[in-house]
Amino acid sequence: MSLLDRLSIVFHSESMIETQQMADAAASVRTRIFTWADPAATMAGGPQLSGREHLEALARGEVPSPPVAHMVDFQTFDVVDDTVVVTMRPQEFHYNPLGTVHGGVIALLLDTVAGCAVHLTLPAGQGYTSLDLDTKFVRPVTMASGTVHAVGRVVHRGSRVVHAEATLTDARGKVLATATSSCVVLDYAA
Repeated sequence: MSLLDRLSIVFHSESMIETQQMADAAASVRTRIFTWADPAATMAGGPQLSGREHLEALARGEVPSPPVAHMVDFQTFDVVDDTVVVTMRPQEFHYNPLGTVHGGVIALLLDTVAGCAVHLTLPAGQGYTSLDLDTKFVRPVTMASGTVHAVGRVVHRGSRVVHAEATLTDARGKVLATATSSCVVLDYAA
């Protein structure tokens, strides 16, 4: 057998292995499609409503959820007294390469409830933006965690800066992560 024939066999064998690997990878591919409402619809009326009125309307479904809620797949959004509660069921599409929910998804949940807790305290004509988010990851989050609950509440309300805290727990109530956040209060442009 010539050198060219042997190289052809090796190339053909490697090509078949690569083709099989690509077929195996394609068989494991999942697809996720989600839809969302125009974000302008979510923001409409915001400047005329107090933060509590705006978030309660969102919780009742009178205002569309923001696109990020659909992207991450929030299950529920609720205002309970002076707290905001978001639930999410961890899914494969939340996973990082280690097989746990990506820390960015966890931080997003905590930032959402902390910021929305700040929003609850604002009168009509004011908004806010986050200054910082200090997140502590306590336990890994996986699909086995069950539905996770993120709860945010304000711990101090200044005239321009509001401090909030957030906790993420699993279906059994075990703490998975915590965060503290500072938000600056902004006046809507007239």
